[in-house]
Amino acid sequence: MKRRQDPEPETSDSPMDRTGIQDRAKEFIGTVQAGTNCKIGLVPPEHIPNIWDTVYRHLELMTPHSEGELQPEDFYKALTNAEMQLWIAADDGNIIASMVSQIIPYPRKQVLRIISIAGKSMEEWIQFLPVVENWALSVGCTSLECWGRKGWLKILQDWKCSYHILTKDLTGRMH
Repeated sequence: MKRRQDPEPETSDSPMDRTGIQDRAKEFIGTVQAGTNCKIGLVPPEHIPNIWDTVYRHLELMTPHSEGELQPEDFYKALTNAEMQLWIAADDGNIIASMVSQIIPYPRKQVLRIISIAGKSMEEWIQFLPVVENWALSVGCTSLECWGRKGWLKILQDWKCSYHILTKDLTGRMH
């Protein structure tokens, strides 16, 4: 399994560039104190290769809870092309959690979708979500949505379950 890929050259046609989000993201990038020693930050696309191995291990934790839509290596190109965003929580310089988000332009509104979130010491970094909310607002999103297990409703108490995603595996019918 390949963990690291050589990034493709950046183009000005990425979704973030076309909407000006790339520039606004760069203005926002930095760290915010989240807990005693914990800091969170939005990782610039060009820095993804430097921390990919650690982030990859976090993304692997998501795989058993998915329906096979994405594997950890599928995120790399989207993150380095700024089609998705990588957020990290670090404690004393060690990355303890990673989150991947993506801006979804629905016809009537734009939302920030949290696709994956994993790591350890959740009590240290979970309070960073208002930082993500502020960033989402700054790039024109009017709400957040999260792909996750039902257990997240206990943690994200000010969120609501708007609908369920029902799936059916058809691979058994393939010839």
